[in-house]
Order: sequence, then C-alpha cells, then structure tokens
Amino acid sequence: MPSVSSATIVGAGIAGLAAALALARRGIACHVVEQAASLEEVGAGLQLSPNATHILDALGLLDALAARWCEPDRIALASGASLAPLAAVPAGEAARRRWGAPYGVLHRAALHDILLSAVNAEPLCRLSTGIRVETPADLPEADVTIGADGVWSRLRRAVPGALPARYSGNIAWRFLVPEAEAPAFLNPRTVTAFLGGGAHLVAYPLGGAGAFNIVAIHQFSTSPGESWSSRGDAAALARLHEAFAGWHPDLRRLVTAARDPLMWPLYGCPDGSWTDGRKLVLIGDAAHAMTPFAAQGAAMAIEDAALLAERLAGPQDLSAALHGFEETRRARVARVRSRGAFNRFAYHARGPVALARNLVLSLRGPESLAADLDWLYGYRTSD
Repeated sequence: MPSVSSATIVGAGIAGLAAALALARRGIACHVVEQAASLEEVGAGLQLSPNATHILDALGLLDALAARWCEPDRIALASGASLAPLAAVPAGEAARRRWGAPYGVLHRAALHDILLSAVNAEPLCRLSTGIRVETPADLPEADVTIGADGVWSRLRRAVPGALPARYSGNIAWRFLVPEAEAPAFLNPRTVTAFLGGGAHLVAYPLGGAGAFNIVAIHQFSTSPGESWSSRGDAAALARLHEAFAGWHPDLRRLVTAARDPLMWPLYGCPDGSWTDGRKLVLIGDAAHAMTPFAAQGAAMAIEDAALLAERLAGPQDLSAALHGFEETRRARVARVRSRGAFNRFAYHARGPVALARNLVLSLRGPESLAADLDWLYGYRTSD
C-alpha cells in the first residue's frame, strides 16, 4: 500500500504545483493552499534544462511548454569586456539527443500558468487561495504536509534542525529588452553569459514574449531586504552601473538603459534539515534555496516534486519515505550547489584568474564541455 493517500501543500509556486501534479498522477489527493488572494507568478525568464523537462514531459506538459518557449541552439560564455566568445555547449536538437529531453527558456509566468492549468484540470487536486499559514496547525488534516512556501518559508520553523535563509552577497537585476530594440550582439538563438570581474550578465530570448530576458548579477555586500522584485533606489542603481563600468560599451548601454529593472537580493538556505520525520517535509526553495549560478532553481524544485511523489506512493512507511527522500535529494542538491559555487568563482574572476579561465575554456571543445554536464542534465530521479 502507498505511504499516504492525501497531502496538503503550502505554496502554489512552481514547487508546490509540480508536487501536486506529480502526486495526483500517482493517486494521492492534494490540497494546495496559497496565501496570495490571486495567483500571479513574479519574475521574468527561467531556463529549464533536460533534467527538469523530462519530468514535465512525463507529466504530459511538453506540448504546452513547446508552444510557449524557445529551444536555444547553444549555451555560450563570452567576455563582458570585449564580447569575444569564450566557449559554447550545443543545445537545441543536440540537447534532445544527448540528454533525452529539450533545453528550453521561457517566461516564469508561462511555466506557472501551464502547471496551474494542469492542476486545475486534475480531479485529485484542489487549490485554495487567500490562506495564510504560520504553523502546520493552521492546515487542514492530511497524511503529509509539504512546505513549498519559498526561501522565506514559515513552515521551515516547524522542522527541527532547519536553518533560516542567508544573504549571499550578490544582487540580481532583471529586465526585458524588446527584440526590436535589442543590440546586435544579443543572439535570438543563444543563451549567453557575459563574464566580468565581480559580475556577470545572462541574456536569452523569451519564447512568445518578443523580448530578451536579461539578468545582471553583481556583488553587493549588504542585503537591501527580503524581496523577490523591488525597484532599487538611486543609490542601488548607481551600484549596478558601477559594477558594469569597465565592460564593453554596448553592454554598459544595455544596463544603463534598462527600463524599470527589478532588484532581487540573492538568498540561499544553509544545509539544514528538510523534514521532521513524521509528516512534514520541505521542498524547493523552502528546503534548499540556492543562488542562480547554475540556473537550477526551478529544476531542483521539479526534481523534488518527482522524487517525493515516487517515494510517497511507494510501500515504505511515511517516516522512512520522508527520510529517504531527504537523503537522496541532499546528495544531489549538494553537488548542484558545488557547481554553482564553482560557476560563481569562474564567472566573477578577475585578473590572472580570469586569463587562466579563458585559456582553459579555449582548449575545450563543445563536446567536451557538454560531457561535463552529463551528470546534471542527464539526471533521472528514478535512477
């Protein structure tokens, strides 16, 4: 018999909706509760790598995604000072062949809308909005409670050994550039990360939006506060412009001309506990929020959803299922965090370290670089 027959999920973001759909497809009834009165996903673009899209495909969402995303031909690194290419990994059809699933980029709101539509159409799922949850006692009774309430999770406080989120020392600025106004160095078929000392900038097209998504990340010693999307004041904008002051003039103009950029202080969760071992478990950013240096935040939440559904639908008792989920996911998340930390070091390198990075990249071919990502993009939760 399955471990559980019902679940209450706190949070109707990507993690919560993916979990509800994955659980329902295994016969587990889900009640998703959300504090917002209406569901409006914030943010701009996101990257969905093959380790996530194969799960979304199994949930029957790939056609809906393909209608709204762009599958870039490659993922590239370039110099922020000169715009010179440094390295590239093939994507597009090459990603489908190598990792068995596509690599897509789209607006975060599009993914959220697709998940929400699927959950609303699923008979075993129910969604309630306008419900604020402070503790598990505030929730309707269910066999298991799943905290998918984000980086500043309230349910995290109910898990012994869980740790609060910490500021990373970096800020991301997000804005869109209409395709008709985009400079020529922005390639509509490429995800490009431009690298520089203490900062980097990622640009990619948003399928269906007619715009490029831009994320500019730079070091910022003191957090301006807990927020997903706030408008920085004049001092914060001055710091943004200063961070990119030594970059290529075309990139500087892109940053300084940004319309209404939104500021996103980057927080992460230390390696604390994710479950009380009885009936409460955290997933997604509530469990292991990480900085976006490996572009895996959404993918980790989707992987969590798939594995948790598999374990809760299995024959183990609930405590064993929760502990087994945490143990398996902890090892995976730790490796992804490590990759993100490496990327942060490499992307923001200065001086001789940056020169050495560029030399190493120049000696690596596309297939060699792709092979380095097999463990990440080729991962399957059921392996």
